[in-house]
Amino acid sequence: MKKFYREVLPRGAGDSFSIFLDEHPLKTPRKKPFVLPNAEIAAAIAEEWRSDSDEISPSEMVLTKLANSALDSVAEHREITIDEISGFAETDLVCYRSGEPLELRDQQDREWGALLDWMSRELDISLSSTDSILPLAQNRRDLNKVRCVVASFDDYSLAGLHMLTLACGSVVIGLAAAFEEVDERRAWELSLLEESYQIDNWGEDPEATKRREGLRLDIAAATRFLALLRN
Repeated sequence: MKKFYREVLPRGAGDSFSIFLDEHPLKTPRKKPFVLPNAEIAAAIAEEWRSDSDEISPSEMVLTKLANSALDSVAEHREITIDEISGFAETDLVCYRSGEPLELRDQQDREWGALLDWMSRELDISLSSTDSILPLAQNRRDLNKVRCVVASFDDYSLAGLHMLTLACGSVVIGLAAAFEEVDERRAWELSLLEESYQIDNWGEDPEATKRREGLRLDIAAATRFLALLRN
């Protein structure tokens, strides 16, 4: 996209900030006011729009993308978003362990088990795990609690949690990262535990490397977005 402005200025106060490109307020793709909840995230998004070149790449503006998602998608389809995120708990990645090899199973029990212990201790949610290929029926009470926790996020944070959960393939890992139990690197590693084990033993092809890097960048973007919202 050709750059069409000279200055980028965040303006506002309290819990309402906007981004101005010259004197024109930024809008979402659906033409809604691009409103942000604090000065820190406004400054970070303004920085994404600053460029010394004549071209800008909106697809690389990950914080802008997440804010647009919160304003255009989550705000209009909040219940659907909550259902999509919390629905991962019914078949969550960390609840399904490998029967073999035992080395991988032990690692999953140790590292994924620690996440389930955290969830039980801090959120009072007890999800079960299995090494069977058959679906595991989780307790409805605990699934409802997952949904309540997810629903406690505001629209902006929900957009970040949505990206985290999709990238990790797990609402357990997503929530652990959102609540700063794990950092972005650890969330990425935990989400790819079995795949990394296979790579260590058999090697990695270029397509898998590219896909894994894409997931890492999504997780990093979402965790940064949530961190800025907390500020």
